[in-house]
Amino acid sequence: MLPAPAVFHFLWEVNFGAVKEGDSVRTFGSSFSRLVSYQPEESKATLSIQHAARQHQVVVQTTFVEPFDPIIGAQYIVLGEIEKAEGGDGVMVHARVLNCVDGVNLALLQRGVNEQRSYFREREESKGDAATAAQPHAPL
Repeated sequence: MLPAPAVFHFLWEVNFGAVKEGDSVRTFGSSFSRLVSYQPEESKATLSIQHAARQHQVVVQTTFVEPFDPIIGAQYIVLGEIEKAEGGDGVMVHARVLNCVDGVNLALLQRGVNEQRSYFREREESKGDAATAAQPHAPL
């Protein structure tokens, strides 16, 4: 059986309970997300973003994407699974894909993500409506 498809999450959503441990995610930030550090001896990178007047960071385990040629200050997109961070403080994304997206129109990508979410919500609502309509009604 195939795993559930990954859903795009914005970087600031990862640490706020929008995703659970083991979930597959695709994450990126907006125009301010950046690779701020890389520790090759630990196979860890840190992405940071400013959103709603707060600074958000997520640690990315890079074991599966090495050799990794980091560009500090560049924007990245990550596909992987969520894990609890060591020490139980926050979460870590175990990267399956980690790509630099400098030059990509991230505002357009963000709009696409919002459209996809809207589509999935509408699809779930229509499934619920169809299930309700298919239930037999009690005689009056």
